[in-house]
Amino acid sequence: MADAFLKPARFSDAEWAARVQLAACYRIFAHLGWAELIYNHISLRVPGPDEHFLINPFGLHYTEVTASNLVKVDVDGNIIGNHDWPINPAGFTFHGAIHATLPDAHCVIHVHTTPTMAVCCSEEGLSFTNFYAAQLWEKVAYHDFEGITVHLEEGQRILASANGKPVLLLRNHGPVVIGHTLAQAFNLMWLVQRACEIQVASATLGQQRQIPVPVLEGCVRDSLNFNPKYGAGEDSFAAMQRLIDRIDPGYRA
Repeated sequence: MADAFLKPARFSDAEWAARVQLAACYRIFAHLGWAELIYNHISLRVPGPDEHFLINPFGLHYTEVTASNLVKVDVDGNIIGNHDWPINPAGFTFHGAIHATLPDAHCVIHVHTTPTMAVCCSEEGLSFTNFYAAQLWEKVAYHDFEGITVHLEEGQRILASANGKPVLLLRNHGPVVIGHTLAQAFNLMWLVQRACEIQVASATLGQQRQIPVPVLEGCVRDSLNFNPKYGAGEDSFAAMQRLIDRIDPGYRA
């Protein structure tokens, strides 16, 4: 499959591999219904000594994102090299702050899916009363809504609100997920999405059954999404990438 698409000479092997993986992730999100017209973002650190990152071209739907048209930027959102597309300034306001400050923040994801936004709009926030939410115990932080995230100074406040936790729920807005790898970030986003779906679906059933704290702690400890022994999400991301390869491998171009 990969042999059908040649690597452009201007990209190193490591950068091209990152580009292919990130383009696949955008297609996976579109397949799952997590796209938001031309908005929202998945950013990924480019391997190497420079603090450069890849992000989607502003104006393209996720199904149009390819390895070669991803935009490379620095931590301030300045485009590196020539490119046909701009980036959305609202997209890199907090992505840049997170990437610049947290050395292990290799991938940052922000979405506006209906269930995650619904939970972000609720006073309670995420309820740790289902299988998926249990794996996020003590991994979730909150940031109060300040409007559309186009002001650079909010990036630092968002970072402070995250306080080292991998999941940040922007109140009245949507989730931000931070991962050591793209695969880990994708699987965290999957957990957040599923936890919110179940929470919204069960809201009409009355008071939810609480999970004891020791059990919640055990769920985090035993979750395959955080255990390198089980790939920390690499296997499930690879399975989704194979699915996208069967549907439309054009993202590799």
